[in-house]
Amino acid sequence: MKTLTKEIWMDIPQRRAIVSIHNEVERLVDKSGVQDGLVLINAMHITASVFINDNESGLHHDYELWLEKLAPEKPHSQYQHNGYEDNADAHLKRQIMGREVVVAITEGKLHLGPWEHIFYFEFDGKRKKRLLVKIFGE
Repeated sequence: MKTLTKEIWMDIPQRRAIVSIHNEVERLVDKSGVQDGLVLINAMHITASVFINDNESGLHHDYELWLEKLAPEKPHSQYQHNGYEDNADAHLKRQIMGREVVVAITEGKLHLGPWEHIFYFEFDGKRKKRLLVKIFGE
């Protein structure tokens, strides 16, 4: 069995952003030499997510509005966690969007639907964070 493990460091200058990591994951799958297997992409911080959806800016805007309605950032006083930090909303948004994705690798390529694209979603940026990419298979 072949494996490849890589940590990707993200440094998002604003508090929230959606960043495509699709091309980097494709590059790592190619580098791994795995023809048939799986790739796990995991946000290693509890205020960030990895998700798969359409690469369309209107949808990204809709995510931002929807998540802000579900877990508004302000007022900070609405959250007990904010006695420690001001990022309780980021923890809740991460819970909704998820921690990781797993994608099949077939014939050395990501096996995704026609509109599927891999993203990192930062909810509490302005500092370095890591993603884990773990590839394994034959």
